[in-house]
Amino acid sequence: MLTKAEVGRQSVVMIGFESSGKSALFRGLTGQETGEEANFRGSTVITRRGAVTASIDLDDVPGIRAGDDSDTTTIALKAAADADIVMLVVRATHVAKELPLLLRSVNTDGKRATLVLTFADKLPAGLSELQQYFSDWLGIPVYLLNARRLMLEDRTALIRLLKGAGPIRSGAAHLMPSHFPVVQPQATWFEHPLWGRPLSLALTLLLFAVPVWLAYLFSAWIQPVVDQNVLDPIKQGLSGWPFLLRSFFIGDYGLLTLGCYSFLWAFPVVLLLGLSVALAEESGVKDRITDSLDGWLRVIGLSGRDLIPVLSGFGCNVVAVFQSRACSACTRKSCISLITFGSACSYQIGASLSVFGSAGHPWLFLPYIAALGLVGALHTRIWNRKPGHISAPSYEAKSFLQKPGVRAVQWRLRTVIKQFLLQAMPIFLIICVIAAALQWAGVMTWFSALAEPVLRLFHLPPDAASGIVFSVIRKDGLLVLNQGEGELLRSMPANQVFLLVYLASTLTACLVTLWTVKKEMGWPFAAKLAGKQAATSLVSSGMIMLIGEAVMLK
Repeated sequence: MLTKAEVGRQSVVMIGFESSGKSALFRGLTGQETGEEANFRGSTVITRRGAVTASIDLDDVPGIRAGDDSDTTTIALKAAADADIVMLVVRATHVAKELPLLLRSVNTDGKRATLVLTFADKLPAGLSELQQYFSDWLGIPVYLLNARRLMLEDRTALIRLLKGAGPIRSGAAHLMPSHFPVVQPQATWFEHPLWGRPLSLALTLLLFAVPVWLAYLFSAWIQPVVDQNVLDPIKQGLSGWPFLLRSFFIGDYGLLTLGCYSFLWAFPVVLLLGLSVALAEESGVKDRITDSLDGWLRVIGLSGRDLIPVLSGFGCNVVAVFQSRACSACTRKSCISLITFGSACSYQIGASLSVFGSAGHPWLFLPYIAALGLVGALHTRIWNRKPGHISAPSYEAKSFLQKPGVRAVQWRLRTVIKQFLLQAMPIFLIICVIAAALQWAGVMTWFSALAEPVLRLFHLPPDAASGIVFSVIRKDGLLVLNQGEGELLRSMPANQVFLLVYLASTLTACLVTLWTVKKEMGWPFAAKLAGKQAATSLVSSGMIMLIGEAVMLK
């Protein structure tokens, strides 16, 4: 039963190709922090609803591709079919090419519609003439704007536009003019046939290496300060507490001790990595990188557009699995396989940095990330379908390179910080409590005994079993290896520390990620994925062990 407030409400769905500016337009019209508005393809993977006025609801659906079979395109077309009003969003710079394709993809028969032409700031002149031309041609209201700089008068005009929406004139979609000039996005070195791909790969590494290294420098500096001025006084103050309470608060897995380690090492990574990714996305650089690396990715059974979810996995694997909806049906399984194995999430990166730092070998992080990427690529290539059968959309929209918007970057960072503080940290603190309880009850000793044969197979100490166990729950569960302020880690040689972190990271995806894969792809796929990943992890760990021991003997 509809409420009185819901009676008479109209649903408006924005639909357009990727990189058309829909998400920025949604943010400007609703004022909602979508956290997904960005100048790169595939940025919106779920439908988002917001209120424009008391009687108008606006849905931001995934950007579509012409002739594409991805889930996101299916979601978008279905949403448009169910809407009261369809808001067509097209780049004014490519309207002669993209509008006919969009009208052929979306069924607007009998639908009230409007047309919004974005990227108006890229056109040199003739905006009012262009707006009037298409309004007369299609018989619907048309408006030109710069979605990234939506002004109050733009919002007022768009609301008026929606109220005046009407059906597209019969036959107009099949007789579109083609004489309008096309303003092409800037040519860059990323498109160079010789050094474009190496440059793209190098820049991708820098986008992640620089913020991670800066985060490490900060955490390495701040940790002794916090130990001396905060944790040590707290430990002394709680020394008289009962043993059980001390275990939960200041023990090896204590909320204050291990929880503090988690925050100091993970939060700077999350913050700086989120900033780096936001800048790359808002500027359009990330999109150019994915285009450039398309050829290399096809060797392992992926396409360039599949790189977007993989890179997003370095922020959060769960979000990346959702974003894989934008992949083609023939590559999505391969993409998810690479995400769960090789995309080290922000929390995993922060935890591994902490472990390597506590062990006194921070330099191990570079070969660790390289091993994840290399073995992840081989894992994807071996276990998934052969390349050469990857479908390509009939039309790709290249993004403009532009200065990142401060407001959009701030909103993105705000979302990242909120997720970390309200989702990641509480879960890890729960892990601390569980670990402390298991240690107090003697269960950790049982875990160690159970894992001892496997750990001995890789010449690892049984006391490291906790790192394996809790990394299965969450990848920042690696931080339990910092127990006793890193005493265990400092007793191990560098090759064993490296192998331990690699094995704990790759043996399986975390339970939250596996549950997400199950919801998206079903239990059979999730179970097979887990089995294949475990097999790759064990075999590659064995090879890493042999290589590490050979190096140590020299």
